[in-house]
Amino acid sequence: MNGMDLTTTVLIIIIVLLIAGFIVYLSYQQNKRDKEEQENQKPDQSTRTLRLQAYERLTVLVDRIALPNLISRVNQNGIGARDMQLLFTRSIKEEFDYNITQQIYVSPDAWNAVKNLKEQNMLVINQLASALPPHATGMDLNKLLLEYLMKDKKGQLHDVVSEVLSYEAKKLL
Repeated sequence: MNGMDLTTTVLIIIIVLLIAGFIVYLSYQQNKRDKEEQENQKPDQSTRTLRLQAYERLTVLVDRIALPNLISRVNQNGIGARDMQLLFTRSIKEEFDYNITQQIYVSPDAWNAVKNLKEQNMLVINQLASALPPHATGMDLNKLLLEYLMKDKKGQLHDVVSEVLSYEAKKLL
């Protein structure tokens, strides 16, 4: 091998090593960026805690506006069906409004499930109350609501919503 061939070979080796080093450097930088992005996507502990608390509060809300629980909690003896209807719907609205800020911490699907439960329960209460005669008592409305719950599976929507909330909360753990 003459001096020119040796110099060319050394230059080629140096160029190959520089290119290989540059590729390794770029790969390292890309891995570093990917890892940083991944870390930024993971909720930190305080965010996770807030989200879990939101799921807990919404689970309590779902339980409180479930028709069977609402009947046992809000029931008042000696009032008419229309007054009972107003008590039920006001209680649902107040519970919902009190927890409305929790929607920023939960998934849109979870929030929509809670919102749909609220709307469905109010619709059922209003429809059944309107089917009663004007002189009906609050107990008549309660009885009609309980009969509806036993006959129609849609009346058990609160169980489904609770399962959705529980499932999503467990994903955070």
